[in-house]
Amino acid sequence: MILIGLGANLTNPTFGSPRETLEAALLALSKEGIRVRQRSNWYRSAPVPVSSQPWFVNAVAEVETELPPGALLAVLHRIEADFGRVRTERNEARVIDLDLLAFQDTLSQPGEPLELPHPRLAERAFVLLPLREIAPDWVHPRLNRPISALCQELPSDQVCEFMD
Repeated sequence: MILIGLGANLTNPTFGSPRETLEAALLALSKEGIRVRQRSNWYRSAPVPVSSQPWFVNAVAEVETELPPGALLAVLHRIEADFGRVRTERNEARVIDLDLLAFQDTLSQPGEPLELPHPRLAERAFVLLPLREIAPDWVHPRLNRPISALCQELPSDQVCEFMD
């Protein structure tokens, strides 16, 4: 299972609201030959760490591709750039964020530039709650923990609400 996290909390001058921007990104993925097999519903989440920036719109998609992990990540970064994302600081507000969360059961080795699964996946409600929706039996390949347990262990201060 190949999983991508989608998020945005700023209006995009070309595509519109964060949700409209993320819907356009899903179309951009398909134009790159990356098939979206399923997508969670949309969620609204408070920024992590807590800040005064706008709340995010988030989802998780399962995709299918012949690309290896590094090439898929390069496509995600290119789509972000095409959509106007400029990376200046960590955890900043953004018009789009596409994260490669997991690539089948691939486990990266320490020091590799691409960490799989995503190193903060198990700590984020805005990833785990949508992921649980599309893959209720998913098990974190590094932690060997089912998604149900990871969701139960989330910090209570992370606010993530279903919005569809």
